[in-house]
Amino acid sequence: MLCTALVMAGSLALTTAVVAHAYYLKHQFYPTVVYLTKSSPSMAVLYIQAFVLVFLLGKFMGKVFFGQLRAAEMEHLLERSWYAVTETCLAFTVFRDDFSPRFVALFTLLLFLKCFHWLAEDRVDFMERSPNISWLFHFRIVSLMFLLGILDFLFVSHAYHSILTRGASVQLVFGFEYAILMTMVLTIFIKYVLHSIDLQNENPWDNKAVFMLYTELFTGGVLVFRCSLGVQVDPIPNPIPSRSQPRCLLRQFKKAVTDAIMSRRAIRNMNTLYPDATAEELQAMDNVCIICREEMVTGAKRLPCNHIFHTRC
Repeated sequence: MLCTALVMAGSLALTTAVVAHAYYLKHQFYPTVVYLTKSSPSMAVLYIQAFVLVFLLGKFMGKVFFGQLRAAEMEHLLERSWYAVTETCLAFTVFRDDFSPRFVALFTLLLFLKCFHWLAEDRVDFMERSPNISWLFHFRIVSLMFLLGILDFLFVSHAYHSILTRGASVQLVFGFEYAILMTMVLTIFIKYVLHSIDLQNENPWDNKAVFMLYTELFTGGVLVFRCSLGVQVDPIPNPIPSRSQPRCLLRQFKKAVTDAIMSRRAIRNMNTLYPDATAEELQAMDNVCIICREEMVTGAKRLPCNHIFHTRC
């Protein structure tokens, strides 16, 4: 907290000094603005001040929508942010001709919104491990998903109209990035609905894992399809930043397909290789499931070692 306050104070003091010096030299508003935009050191100071303001806005919105972040959420956020910053630096080399304050602002905004998508995903996954979910939690998550969905749609629409009027440009990349984020919001919402239904049931919902698996499979297929279209029409000559994300998404989609196939195979093997435990067998031995440690009445499977477990487990 002290370090953050010192950075804020130093940035504000430096920005004030730069603006005051420019106004002292030019004595008028418009010449002062022109001087600041033409001076590289002045622009560097203004960039730093803008990043500090974005950081403060992120802290404020984090308190509003998430409250106190957990250690795991902070760790995941830092890991993903470093990866996203690396891709951003690679993209800077590709779009060096388009480098401008507007370009930097667009990339900063994209990274800013990505952070909240990642945090929303982690917080919804936390519902499965949390026994008590308050109404404030539901209000925060639903409000955040609604806000992120609206912003993603607006930025995709802006990129689409920009490409129609000005032709292929850097907006093509931004459009596909926000389309991916919009699909991510849809995935988070479906998971939220599934977790909410499971929380309303007194007994565990057996089919939730299956729905979760096919949700990831469906959204993964949508992402791969969108990125394949982006690769076909992408005018970027450098293959590193423009092709790395489709490869990652293709790898994730392949994993989702493999998980779905292995899951169906495991269910089929369980139904064919392991017999159902009869009521007499349950009464003759310990009828406690070896996985969930709950008593079994019906719907149990017997292993060759005579251990018995719930079919859903």
